[in-house]
Amino acid sequence: MQDIKKHAEDRMKKSIDALKDDFNLLRTGRASAALFDKIRVDYYGTPTPLNQLANISVPEARLIVIQPFDRNAAGDIEKAILSSELGLNPGNDGKVIRISIPPLNEERRKDLAKQAKSIAENARVAIRNIRRDINDQIKNSELSEDEQKRVTADIQKLTDSYIEKIGEMLKAKEQEIMEV
Repeated sequence: MQDIKKHAEDRMKKSIDALKDDFNLLRTGRASAALFDKIRVDYYGTPTPLNQLANISVPEARLIVIQPFDRNAAGDIEKAILSSELGLNPGNDGKVIRISIPPLNEERRKDLAKQAKSIAENARVAIRNIRRDINDQIKNSELSEDEQKRVTADIQKLTDSYIEKIGEMLKAKEQEIMEV
């Protein structure tokens, strides 16, 4: 029985971690090194994560500086950023790549807020699917009826707490997106 609860909590934590990753990919008006987590650079024919090829720093709120470990990779890094869906224009001086993060207009902010809501809703659905799977396991287990009801109630409390966490994360992300 404890194994069932632990398994449910582990799966729900993974859903929260995935939500954090998805939220990090949403570009707000603020510079963040996490924007580049999913970017792969064609480095000598091998798709390589950008953070393995360069040091990414955020010296100012609207500036990102990427310093390649190998200067020859600067052009490839620039191409990868331009071809990404971030809509950023890197400036390459041969040694470092500077990216200025433009402020978001009101329409883009609203669009990003909608995307954040959609991502959060997908996370809620994932949590509810985990609850359903676990409840099915409980029904098919050899636990007594009273024990099944108790464990099901515990799983529901766990689900509610994770749904609430998602709501808090969404609220924080929306505030970050909407700030000027």
